[in-house]
Amino acid sequence: MKMNGKLYHGACFYPELWDEDVLDEDIWMMKRAGINVVRIGEFAWSRMEPEEGRIDVGFFAGVIRKLHDNKIETVMCTPTATPPIWLTHGHPERMHVNEKGETMGHGSRQHACTNHPYFRERARLIIKHIAKELGELPGLIGWQLDNEFKCHVAECMCETCNTLWHKWLEDRYQTIDRLNEAWGTGVWSETYQRFEQVPQPGPTPFLHNSSLRTMYQLFSMDKISEFAREQAEVIRTYSNAPITHNSSVMFGVDHEDLFKSLDFASFDTYASQENSAAFLFNCDLWRNIKKGRPFWIMETSPSYSASLESYAVPHQNGYLKAEAVSSYALGGAAFCYWLWRQQRAGSEQPHGSVISAWGEPDVGYDHVLEVEQARREVEHIMLATDPLQAETAVVYSDRAKVFLKTEPHRGLHYRTLITEFYNRLLKMGIHRDVILEGSPLDGYKLLFTPFIHYLPPAFIKKAEAFAQSGGIWIAGPLTGGRTENHTVHTDCGLGELEKSSGVKTLYTFPMDERNSSGAAFGVKAPLSLWSAVFKAGGTEAVGIIEKGPASGKAFITEHKCGKGKIVMLGSMPAGEAGDIMMKKLISHYAEEAGVTQKTDATPGTVVAPRKGADGLVWVVINMDGKGGAVTLDGNGTDLLSDRPVSGRVTLGPHEYRVVLFSENK
Repeated sequence: MKMNGKLYHGACFYPELWDEDVLDEDIWMMKRAGINVVRIGEFAWSRMEPEEGRIDVGFFAGVIRKLHDNKIETVMCTPTATPPIWLTHGHPERMHVNEKGETMGHGSRQHACTNHPYFRERARLIIKHIAKELGELPGLIGWQLDNEFKCHVAECMCETCNTLWHKWLEDRYQTIDRLNEAWGTGVWSETYQRFEQVPQPGPTPFLHNSSLRTMYQLFSMDKISEFAREQAEVIRTYSNAPITHNSSVMFGVDHEDLFKSLDFASFDTYASQENSAAFLFNCDLWRNIKKGRPFWIMETSPSYSASLESYAVPHQNGYLKAEAVSSYALGGAAFCYWLWRQQRAGSEQPHGSVISAWGEPDVGYDHVLEVEQARREVEHIMLATDPLQAETAVVYSDRAKVFLKTEPHRGLHYRTLITEFYNRLLKMGIHRDVILEGSPLDGYKLLFTPFIHYLPPAFIKKAEAFAQSGGIWIAGPLTGGRTENHTVHTDCGLGELEKSSGVKTLYTFPMDERNSSGAAFGVKAPLSLWSAVFKAGGTEAVGIIEKGPASGKAFITEHKCGKGKIVMLGSMPAGEAGDIMMKKLISHYAEEAGVTQKTDATPGTVVAPRKGADGLVWVVINMDGKGGAVTLDGNGTDLLSDRPVSGRVTLGPHEYRVVLFSENK
């Protein structure tokens, strides 16, 4: 879905905060900077409906028309993240309540409960009005729902949510006896007699039952997805423009469920150059959330992010350009900034912008011009090619994020764990996809499912079939040890995963890297995290524990499964030696699986392969600002200079190259 045959270079724009002269000045400066799309309206509910029932979106219609006249297109947002004062004043029952029982007051954003029936009613009405008045305007090319669902708030604990929670539980379990059995509520006399007795996971002397806390998070995710579906249904009545939501792996949403009802995926990212792995992880994930459709980066800073209480370091010269080119190369259709003109008031006054509040180019302005130059240079290549599906996939799971929030052991954080795991593949030059639990596995050769406490039976069946047909599936660490209801298996340690993988789990326990170590692939390394220890049985023991409570037992096994294998990684190798062991493991199984999409790019340099009618294209980008190199896989043509190129290619700091290999390579 390459919208209107172009790559977009955009910014978030708040015309409602400025007068007509500033609006005209902004549009003139946008055209100079190459901005061809803006996002508007997401925080403007009080401008659209200053008093209950008095709705007027004519101002925004005029803005969209004026932008269109100047060849700038618009993504229109629903303003539901910031309900106006008339909706909340004197109505604490409509407000978000956090897990401490604190009721939010008016101000900031996301202060209202999105499940409250009156909020939903008013949200539908304002969205209907916006969609009806603006939905067919020339220049309106897309819709964004709300803004960053569950960014600032977690699960709501208000009375509305309490009632909905009980209904959700009854729909899920049918009878209270089934819930009690599934959750094991006999522990600590938590047995319930009716659904309305089941509490929300609010203040308590010690920890809540794991099932209660995990299910409440899943309930909250279900309800925010429901809210998104409601909004999308209203918009589609009046507009054919595609719909998205700007999200992040940080937020408390189920992206797989959320984006089922949306048309394209978009995300916000403020990763620094030092954390460019997180930026690339996002691109590899969002490319696969709506597979086959380009994603949008809806927000990133042109220089630095900041609020009244904090600020980040400005980007190094050249990094913004590297971000933009890598995002386009990895499947993005748009690269947009938060924000265009610095806000003169509010809580984000210090945030970096393209131009200052007084209308002068900000510190990141020259970087924006570099992005525009790069966009123009690569646009025709990106439009003529598509990202190449990887042979290697890592599964990302928002359910895993939920389970680890409930059971973080000693401060484990899913986003950190999965990004660090991903970063090994990145540093090894392996082209990779980050996929969801429901994604098809066709075309992959090597599959990783780390840190997923609960794997649904349908996924296990799908991954087992993947192995049967010749793939290699590597499960773990921290995978399979919990049931759907966040309890411990009672038939075997890892449930259905154990039955498929041919191992017997002897015990699970936390390994301390100071006192536990193992050997595999010719490397000895400390072992860490909550670990599963195996009796090999009908499998081959590949990794043996040499020190610690389980000495002599296996922590890595492999099981032949049809034409392929299932590999169990029961513990996480730690430290420098552990990193070497993991790289050896990945290399070993990548070679055995026949993975060919691998380069020798130096760390900090990324290769994004794309495919077009003329052949394979490598987009090579240096991300770390230190320069880099890669060996080309045959003779090619540098599409930016139209010169032949082969062998070892070097790049300067933040430089990018685009190389076409002929079809007969």
